[in-house]
Amino acid sequence: MDTVQEIKALVDAKKGEFLDAADKVWSYAELGFKEFQSAKALTDVLKTEGFVVEEGVAGIPTAFIGSWGEGKPIIGLLGEYDALPALAHKAGDANENDEIVTASGHGCGHNLLGAGSLGAAIAVKDYMQKHGLKGTIRYYGCPGEETGSGKMFMARAGLFDDLDAAFTWHGGTQNSITVTHSLANVCAYFKFKGRTSHAAGSPHLGRSALDACELMNVGCNYLREHILPDERIHYAYTDVGGSAPNVVQDHACVFYYVRSPRVSQVLDLYERVKDVARGAALMTGTQLEIILNDGLCDYQPNDTLSQLLYDCFVECGGPKFSDAEKQMAADFAKTFDPAAVADKARHLAAEYGPVIAEQYKDQILVEDILPYHPSDHISPGSTDVGDVSYCTPTAQFNVSTWALCTTGHTWQVTAQAGSDIGRTGCVKAAEVLALTTIKAMQDPALLQKAKEEWKRTTGGKYICPVTDDVQPAL
Repeated sequence: MDTVQEIKALVDAKKGEFLDAADKVWSYAELGFKEFQSAKALTDVLKTEGFVVEEGVAGIPTAFIGSWGEGKPIIGLLGEYDALPALAHKAGDANENDEIVTASGHGCGHNLLGAGSLGAAIAVKDYMQKHGLKGTIRYYGCPGEETGSGKMFMARAGLFDDLDAAFTWHGGTQNSITVTHSLANVCAYFKFKGRTSHAAGSPHLGRSALDACELMNVGCNYLREHILPDERIHYAYTDVGGSAPNVVQDHACVFYYVRSPRVSQVLDLYERVKDVARGAALMTGTQLEIILNDGLCDYQPNDTLSQLLYDCFVECGGPKFSDAEKQMAADFAKTFDPAAVADKARHLAAEYGPVIAEQYKDQILVEDILPYHPSDHISPGSTDVGDVSYCTPTAQFNVSTWALCTTGHTWQVTAQAGSDIGRTGCVKAAEVLALTTIKAMQDPALLQKAKEEWKRTTGGKYICPVTDDVQPAL
């Protein structure tokens, strides 16, 4: 039996364990830093499989590390398991709920992400035991990816520093290596304190915190003309100071996301945004408190590891879906916004060319693997995998776990992430991650090449986007 078939057999032998964990995590649907049952579902499996589990790392109760083996090389597999608010939906149900949904749901499929990496870690452990392979496999339980930047706090605590490489994956609509960079991000609250007064009888005595927020937003709107094309500034009110127009609002708060292509750039832009806020406070005679909440580094894909990941993906082959799964995907496709379908076509054409876009035009559930090509393209989103990529060489990939053109963070994702479609993709991700990890462990020259590339692209040093006093928002 060759290595690929052996890995597939090892994954298949334990898929009941990690798919059961995936289903449990999907049913719990816990939000960031509150994933107590989800973390336990994963750590229970790790402990059963003989991993040494360290819980509550980096000051986060739901963060953990499961380790097996000893010595170098040390390979890390990243798992996530947080859900999103107001996205609950019945598994496999392609009918949208007519009622207002308030319960949480796995609208980004992290129940699959954590379980797929778990399955890979177990398969690697079993392979190492059987063949006497030296080294250490680590599973990182990473909470709060959607809100809270769990990996950033873990990176700041030095938990990834001794890794030779890290791998992760994410569910999606296609099978591909993640070649795009992401934006670094700083998240902060701007709280203004003024003085209340009667808005008609004595407006001159009032100092409006709401005015300060609005002036800050206007200032940042003008700032947008003078920032890099890929930079982003967006905000949301968390406190508008009250609902009575005849009362001058003496308190108000606005929450900002500031994004840039590199972490060094986002720190500079954040300082400019803070200056705008200070100006708004001066104009309104209010006091300003800036509360830095969290932040993320930009993701720096490692081409050396990404090529290995792609080669292993091709060796394992793409996921093979049943007729029933394809029919389910077709049912979901009927619910998609035509604009989302057109947007997906444009993305494929821009990233892979018109031939690939045409090839995928009529597909609903993708089994093929898209070609690998390094890219300097910057995705407009952010991920705390970026912080890991500044600590150690890192690569990640996508596996089809929902129908092509499904939009992320939707009820359609929740429904498919809890279905057989998601489970099929999850098993494939475990196979690819396990094979990639084994091959990396057996090739010290490749790991050295990956490390040299990492030093060139990141400077070989982690730059934390937040100050030491910032703690996880538990």
